Amino acid sequence: MPRFFRPCRFHLPVAARLRFALPLVAALAAGGCSTINTYIPAIQQFGVYKIDINQGNMLSQDQVDRLKVGQSRAQVRALLGTPLITSAFRDARWDYVYLFARQGTVREQRRFVVFFVDDGLARWEGDEMPPSPMELNRLAAERSIGRLPSADDKGVLTWFFDLFRDSR
Repeated sequence: MPRFFRPCRFHLPVAARLRFALPLVAALAAGGCSTINTYIPAIQQFGVYKIDINQGNMLSQDQVDRLKVGQSRAQVRALLGTPLITSAFRDARWDYVYLFARQGTVREQRRFVVFFVDDGLARWEGDEMPPSPMELNRLAAERSIGRLPSADDKGVLTWFFDLFRDSR
């Protein structure tokens, strides 16, 4: 009989092989289940569309920077907008809350509170606000286009013509 057709010397019965293989297969399957959400997060929502939800007041850092102690309620409302939460019991406090949820998961949540004393702005506190969209657009343009020439830059043609004007 050829050598590769000989029965194995280390032969396990079927029951012993199953006792070894079943825990190994279960461990591999359980490890795979924990990583499926990492690599394929949308599989749980397959076929179900959930819209992105923006709730509350979207404030930017330039709006917060324009606040000054002593401003009236109307001035603060003009700068920040109507507060999301005003309480009849705490008339001197306005809460601005912002929540962004994508696919049913809260991605961003910010709180900002304004306090008044004698109808004048006394103080404010809250989470750090993102930069304004205009500032972000300006920074993105600088990164993609490069530094734009300033308005007082004469340019190449003006420099060339100035060479001939000075010679007279």
